[in-house]
Amino acid sequence: MLIEFFSEDNVDQRKIDEVVKVLKKGEVVVVPTDTVYSFACDLNNKKALEKMARLKGLKLNKAHFSLICHDLSSLSDYTKPLDRRVYKIMNKALPGPYTFILDASNLVPKLFGNNKKDVGIRIPDNNITRKIVETLGNPLAVTSVHDVDEIIDYTTDPKAIEEQLGNDVALVVDAGYGKNVPSTVVDCTGGDIEVIREGVGEIFF
Repeated sequence: MLIEFFSEDNVDQRKIDEVVKVLKKGEVVVVPTDTVYSFACDLNNKKALEKMARLKGLKLNKAHFSLICHDLSSLSDYTKPLDRRVYKIMNKALPGPYTFILDASNLVPKLFGNNKKDVGIRIPDNNITRKIVETLGNPLAVTSVHDVDEIIDYTTDPKAIEEQLGNDVALVVDAGYGKNVPSTVVDCTGGDIEVIREGVGEIFF
């Protein structure tokens, strides 16, 4: 099923509510970001997390999902206290096409059933997905929709994604064509700052 949004500037709350209702049922959906489209599920739903891991051919305790947050205010639940320099960089970069790897709080290993010591945090510059997170009331767990067949349309065109994955996900949020370049990944664990993947986000630090 496709749920189509025509503008990020005037987001239809009724459609947002429909997506959130599906997420709360423990389903996996596909959402837009400011880079590639991503699988997403409710972080607080263990069955949904397990289902998304299976889509990637993994067990949950081996999966490396990132979290999409609405803003920086909720980070303290999922990360250890941030170094001041790291916070300043994140505050300047976000919302934006970056994934920040941070030291995880004690809650994160419990959510994923492992001994995970770090967690990837995203706050994409996409009003639709951030509104979904805000309405849901907690972060989304996400992982990129990979292009296993090397067909660009498969990861950038939501209609093609729905054709390919419609039997595996409950719905696809259609916000127009996405990018086929991922986010820039910045490792900030231990207070150090290291770019480990150059993507869409410019390196200004």
